[in-house]
Amino acid sequence: MRAQIIEKLEASRVKSGRFATLPGSGPCGLFFVQGPCGCELKITAFVRPGWEHVAVSTPRRCPNWDEMCFVKDLFWDEEECVMQLHPPHSRYVNNSRYCLHLWRPIRRDIPMPPPSFVGVVGLGPSEAATLFARMSAAE
Repeated sequence: MRAQIIEKLEASRVKSGRFATLPGSGPCGLFFVQGPCGCELKITAFVRPGWEHVAVSTPRRCPNWDEMCFVKDLFWDEEECVMQLHPPHSRYVNNSRYCLHLWRPIRRDIPMPPPSFVGVVGLGPSEAATLFARMSAAE
């Protein structure tokens, strides 16, 4: 499965022009990939000192959750944790209106809250909706 993902990414690599990278350059470079929602995604990926970084943009809107999950799985294994950051306003850099970023520190774990802080573990969206509807009706 991972080999198929790498092939898909490699096939979408920009190999000529100003932002070209050589085939086989790994996960670094500029890529144009058809996203899961029908929109072409422009992806730039680089390893910076201490960080892996992937920027994702579309021509007319910010990437959505499904697109960001899709890109995350192109560049990292499904059990690896990556993050989007909301920095202090004084540290904002905004070169593109419709771009979001994924980050992963190298050689450091990203702290994560317990899953139960997010929601009811083991409950899918439809079961959660039913449970919350019952809770609202009981009030």
